[in-house]
Amino acid sequence: MKKSMITCFIPSGELNDLQATINELKENELISEIFIAGKALPENLVLPPHACLSEIPNLQVTQGIKKMAELAKTPYTLIYTKTLPLKLGAWALERMIQVAENTGAGMIYADHYQEKEGQLSPLPVIDYQEGSLRDDFNFGSVMVYNTEDLKRAAWDMRDEYQFAGLYDLRLKVSQRKKLFRIPEYLYTEKETDTRKSGEKMFDYVDPKNREVQIEMEKACTQHLKDIGAWLKPEFPQVKFTESDFPVEASVIIPVRNRIKTVEDAVRSVFSQKTPFKFNLIVVDNHSTDGTTELLQKLSQEDDRLIHVIPQRNDLGIGGCWNEGVYHPQCGKFAIQLDSDDLYIDDNVVKNIVEAFYDQNCAMVVGSYRMVNFKLEEIPPGLIDHREWTPDNGRNNALRINGLGAPRAFYTPVIRSIRVPNVSYGEDYALGLAISREYQIGRIYEPLYLCRRWEDNTDASLDIAKMNAHNTYKDRIRTIELWARISRNKK
Repeated sequence: MKKSMITCFIPSGELNDLQATINELKENELISEIFIAGKALPENLVLPPHACLSEIPNLQVTQGIKKMAELAKTPYTLIYTKTLPLKLGAWALERMIQVAENTGAGMIYADHYQEKEGQLSPLPVIDYQEGSLRDDFNFGSVMVYNTEDLKRAAWDMRDEYQFAGLYDLRLKVSQRKKLFRIPEYLYTEKETDTRKSGEKMFDYVDPKNREVQIEMEKACTQHLKDIGAWLKPEFPQVKFTESDFPVEASVIIPVRNRIKTVEDAVRSVFSQKTPFKFNLIVVDNHSTDGTTELLQKLSQEDDRLIHVIPQRNDLGIGGCWNEGVYHPQCGKFAIQLDSDDLYIDDNVVKNIVEAFYDQNCAMVVGSYRMVNFKLEEIPPGLIDHREWTPDNGRNNALRINGLGAPRAFYTPVIRSIRVPNVSYGEDYALGLAISREYQIGRIYEPLYLCRRWEDNTDASLDIAKMNAHNTYKDRIRTIELWARISRNKK
């Protein structure tokens, strides 16, 4: 393999950390130059002859990407995104270049090890799909770009970003070339974020990140336009003319083994005050902890509760939803409530139904407040998904990882699409499919209390489960992306 194949770009940082990374890179014969991004270098930093401070303020700005394209004179460009020390595996860069040349990929990334709190653990990442549009896709901290593809992408950049430069880069490269994962552990990176998965999942709706999210949305929207997947804000009128329903609305609760929480959820529905008839369909997925007996008791207390035990035993949450919306007692509108949660007051069902008529939409998404098991508010508090806009919401939905809750549907529409029979991402898949054709209405006031506790399905996921979830959502996005491209061609 030829020498001097790679130009490196790394961020500045603390003296010892930056020195360790430079020392790791400087001896490799594949590396031609090392450029350090930042305003200044720490005192006493020892630089080899082929390393220097660049004119790049940081790796996220568009001008930084363009400067990389100008400085890189080698076939490949390595971008390391962390300020903590990097440790390369044996022949790691040689392997990445070998795979890059064999595949012709625009960018190469790899599985790696993660050092967290003194413990070393494998961190496999996932394959990139066309629908991997979320800006938090985990490539790891080492990405090797084909320099020609990087230069072409930089040339195509028309918008100037302060936060979305790297995101814009990989979207533009992906329009022409593959982003290819090597399923081998090629380096070790340090991690300082020790939060559980359930604590990280709402970062993107934090108001402090709003400026970042606006840029990410703009970059993704342009990408969708470039590939023919962007949808205009034009929607058919929803007439709500189908009238063969026993009630105006049905609250649907899928449940399995929630003896600690389901009664609170049910009673919050019983307390609703509406000028129309509604009922509650609880789809009990063969509970074994006493939930079934409790629901039988509650159904005797109030005949609005319809307790359904499916004949099938292969249903996920989505399959249970289908049982509810196809039930003959289902109303014109199907309204979601999780068995862990409860409505915030006695006007929720009324407010949701009114939103359908007021906003003329086929789906309504509300907001909720995060609480602990004692119903005390916990960070991040209100989750309202204000990143949704009527003009671009259905396009931005392909970038974010969820649409919010609680969700409600015009029953004929949800019956025409049906819910995927899975227990993660089923609501997101349904929302994307509906938004392809119809407007989605929003309620930004909190409608229910979302209890976070140790039995939540996403409270603390291991890396295998997180990867499986992310792979599925990326697959759903890929399906939707192709459907929208096809729709636009027609």
